[in-house]
Amino acid sequence: QVQVVESGGGLVQPGGSLRLSCAASGSIWRLNAMGWYRQVPGAQRELVASLVSGGSPHYVDSVKGRFTISRDNAKNTVYLQMNSLKPEDTAVYLCYADVVPDPFIREYVYWGQGTQVTVSS
Repeated sequence: QVQVVESGGGLVQPGGSLRLSCAASGSIWRLNAMGWYRQVPGAQRELVASLVSGGSPHYVDSVKGRFTISRDNAKNTVYLQMNSLKPEDTAVYLCYADVVPDPFIREYVYWGQGTQVTVSS
């Protein structure tokens, strides 16, 4: 099986920073991409940042210039550095890993458990 484990959420004041970590482990033959969605109750899930293997980072417009996604390839781990946080960044952040588990199984997306980010004074 594939496991995706997140950490780093918490409560922070506006203008503050947090760094989220997400590690994928288990039966991974190919790791195509990793990133984060965020979800607020009553709103549609939003792709915040993603990093495709061999490609460039992508960000939703609202976080450009404030968030940075990076990768440790050896550990199948991605990080989301979130600076200049705003109250509207408050959400459950859900890490995903786009994985081919083995050469005979098609691509699947696996999800982390979610981590709450709250930006409030």
